[in-house]
Amino acid sequence: MSTPIVSAVTQRWVLALGAVASLMAALDTLVVATALSTIRHDLGASLETLEWTVNGYNLSFAVLLMTAAVLGDRFGRKRMFMVGLGIFVAASATCAVSTSVATLIAARMVQGVGAALIMSLALALVSTAFPPQRRGMAMGLLQGITGLAVACGPLVGGVVAEGLSWQWIFWLNVPIGLIAIPLVAIRMPESFGPDTAVDGTGLALVTGGAFGVVWGLVRGNIANWTSAEVLIALVGGIGALIAFAVWEARAREPMFPMRLFVNRGFAAGNTAIFLTFAALFGAVFFYAQFLQAVLHYGPLGAGLRLLPWTLTLFFCAPAAGALADKIGERPLMVSGLALMAGGMFWIASIADPAMSYGSLIIPFIVSGVGTSMVLPSAQSSVVGAVEHAMLGKAAGANSMMRELGGVFGIAVAVAVFAGTGGYGSAAEFTAGFGPAIKVGAALALMGAVVALALPGRRAVSSSHSRWVDPLSAHPRAEQVTHTTDEQLQPEVETCGRVGGFVEG
Repeated sequence: MSTPIVSAVTQRWVLALGAVASLMAALDTLVVATALSTIRHDLGASLETLEWTVNGYNLSFAVLLMTAAVLGDRFGRKRMFMVGLGIFVAASATCAVSTSVATLIAARMVQGVGAALIMSLALALVSTAFPPQRRGMAMGLLQGITGLAVACGPLVGGVVAEGLSWQWIFWLNVPIGLIAIPLVAIRMPESFGPDTAVDGTGLALVTGGAFGVVWGLVRGNIANWTSAEVLIALVGGIGALIAFAVWEARAREPMFPMRLFVNRGFAAGNTAIFLTFAALFGAVFFYAQFLQAVLHYGPLGAGLRLLPWTLTLFFCAPAAGALADKIGERPLMVSGLALMAGGMFWIASIADPAMSYGSLIIPFIVSGVGTSMVLPSAQSSVVGAVEHAMLGKAAGANSMMRELGGVFGIAVAVAVFAGTGGYGSAAEFTAGFGPAIKVGAALALMGAVVALALPGRRAVSSSHSRWVDPLSAHPRAEQVTHTTDEQLQPEVETCGRVGGFVEG
């Protein structure tokens, strides 16, 4: 049977609600970065302890992304998306009323649980709502907003901490979430993945493996990379992920078919997005600090001076997504990552305590444009490489790779910074800043090399096309007429409710 019709109006609601929710979740990854000193003073916490207000969120976020995708496939993506919003809102309110750093960290970890459900399922819902020939545009908008939120986290945190109080960083999520939940219930269609039982063993292995890897990366710079704690976490995590791959390859009904990694588009896209976010998070972490510690701007002033970099994500990513629909993802990802690497290397090379801010504007723009080209293209390459029923799992895997890349990038950048510089003076900070950003540039350049492995593809016709399922290689005719509510897009055939929509 054919999947039920999804109107153009419904598509716009799915994209808008997914973007708003994703913006909140992405914003909170680094929103407290510029408010740490204020929070530390109010709660009487050490900086090392307070770092977990960032790391605790990213830890639970990254670890549970795959689990979130599986739960959405099994119990309904819209339903679990609403659960994620509810958890996120409740945890945000708890963060705002916290009177101790322990409570704040615990609430941030719960917030990460909600964020995992929101981000993973927003990608799946948007991917499923839009047909292949419009998916790049939709992903460009979604990823542009998400990338902008990540990059603007320090700016928003600085504005709120200076203008109001750090608690309002979290209070702002509450009314937005409470408005979004009923709108999701009314306006979003339900969708499901393959109707299979939840694989408890697979979930335990992938969750435990991701937790071990992320814990080791987060703790490496604090506990020492050669400590028993870090080595056990990393080795155990990698071992669990290997066991997960073996288990899934042999399972009768795998929660995540390992055959997807045989597909070049899926494997190269995920690897490239890992390296992209490793470079991006390392840059976000240090750019705001450089503007404050070296050029002596306040949190708000530093955030405002990052706008030439961050605003490119909002303006360029949608255009890049639409262009990917016409020329394919590979040229955009290769050239985008090359520009990202070039801009970062430029910034690292000219960094100096005596420099003027004006000399940073052009390399900020170059790097930002490159990043804007990559984000929607990488997402589109991954979801476009899998069959319709696998969209939820593909989106979950891609989200996990993105967050793991971010944690990895910060860990590597901080390790390089600590080995070459410090916080003692502007000159000492610059001595560490340059090498840390150059490592980020190297990661972006590695991503460009990986992106060369992406398969080329033809543009999708605007009137009629034949779409080939990359995994089954069976061509299936597909009309493309998403123009008005009366002209609706019939989706490809599926069996039962696999990948299907249920309006309501």
